[in-house]
Amino acid sequence: MAGDQPYRIVIVGGGTAGWMAAAVLARFLTPSHYTLTLVESDAIGTVGVGEATIPQLQLLNANLGLDEFAFMRQTQATYKLGIEFVGWGASDSRYIHAFGGVGRQIGQTPFHHYWLRGLSLGETAPLDAYSVNAAAAYGGKFQRAKPQAPQPHDLAHAFHFDASLYARFLGGFAQSRGVKRLEGEVKAAHIDGQTGHVTHLSLDEDRTVAGDLFIDCSGFRGLLIEGAVKAGYESWTHWLPCDRALAVPCASVEALTPYTRSTAHRAGWQWRIPLQHRTGNGHVYCSSHVSDDEAAAVLLNHLDGAVLGDPRPIRFTTGRRKAFWRHNVVALGLAAGFLEPLESTSIHLVQSAIERVLKFLPKGAIQAVDVAAYNAQTIFEWERVRDFIILHYHVNSRSEPFWRDCAAMAVPDSLTEKLDLFRANGRITRFNEELFAEPGWLQVMVGQGLIPEGYHPLADSEKAQEVRELLGLVRRSVTKRVAEMPSHDRFIADNCQAA
Repeated sequence: MAGDQPYRIVIVGGGTAGWMAAAVLARFLTPSHYTLTLVESDAIGTVGVGEATIPQLQLLNANLGLDEFAFMRQTQATYKLGIEFVGWGASDSRYIHAFGGVGRQIGQTPFHHYWLRGLSLGETAPLDAYSVNAAAAYGGKFQRAKPQAPQPHDLAHAFHFDASLYARFLGGFAQSRGVKRLEGEVKAAHIDGQTGHVTHLSLDEDRTVAGDLFIDCSGFRGLLIEGAVKAGYESWTHWLPCDRALAVPCASVEALTPYTRSTAHRAGWQWRIPLQHRTGNGHVYCSSHVSDDEAAAVLLNHLDGAVLGDPRPIRFTTGRRKAFWRHNVVALGLAAGFLEPLESTSIHLVQSAIERVLKFLPKGAIQAVDVAAYNAQTIFEWERVRDFIILHYHVNSRSEPFWRDCAAMAVPDSLTEKLDLFRANGRITRFNEELFAEPGWLQVMVGQGLIPEGYHPLADSEKAQEVRELLGLVRRSVTKRVAEMPSHDRFIADNCQAA
């Protein structure tokens, strides 16, 4: 606050990122100390293809005090237990990266070391046989985890939803708590010549909006973070060469599967996201290996139901802003950068950035040390998510030129260390607060055919028969837990069916 004047926060752009920021800030900031204004134009469309999430979104919804079933109904949502990957190892391979844990840790030794020893003993059950999330996903089952005393095999869930409906839902929440929405297009951003800060925005009809902190949610344009304060952009296309996508909905024609599907194609991959009222589909591809027309044909030939529109093209350069916060501008969503939605991280990166904005919220003048810490933490998060996505491309055994190039490419040192550590003796190390934990890395590496040469020596402390009995016990426990669950369709019909 400057004197007795409220601190003015201006959000440029609506969509999922803009209204998420508005809703969270409205929930936690005191109205007498802060004003919140969101500027958006109905004439400017949003990308709106990020319809799959990861479990951390439950925390945001809980912090906002949202009723989960009401949120599900309003956004035509279904539940998500993980992501199935088809053709990402060999062309005929199939595995699931399920949420939650895998097996049960034995003392200080992670479960997968006993699974690896089991392989050497002739046990043939795949890794996903030891995951309740994986078994429930493939069985079309769902039940929320027990809130009081979660069991080892309780589910961890996320959501599939219509991103435009989610933005509308959050918009109602934010505006009911004092966020002022201005309809209009930003024509210019005015810069203080001494500080480099944005002072105010010019809109149409000679309107202006002044602010102390500006949050740029203007999408790929980066209207403020690039157009005004020139943050710069770091391209990652040498590691993630896909540069285009086509998105199209189709009719839902089968039971609502509680998982996202990612199917590898000749030069990219296709997503499938089941919603209550339709199925979202898209084809992410590398334009130097496949034409736009061929990519569209691949997409349309792999739909479950009747197409509900023309494929919508999206062009992108994978990478990030060199600075996510520069002067008094913070970038969120596509204004911050782009990582393809292979692991449904787009909305989470917005969520974590908003949490970080609250952590470093200025009190008066913006401090350089706060900006530096914000950028360092955000860069670390983006780079670790980047590594996880590169992993999918790099560890493959497909035969097409695109995939052979991905397998042969030099990857970041941080990913090389992870791969070498796992190849040797199955060890997975999580650094600081990187997003993906050990079970995620394990399922993707094993799912794509990377089996370690060894395992932890403590896994040899049990007799062979005891290891077999342990593995069988876990499998039976998973099977029993899943058998007790209702179907995913039934759970939605009984609790959160949209009108």
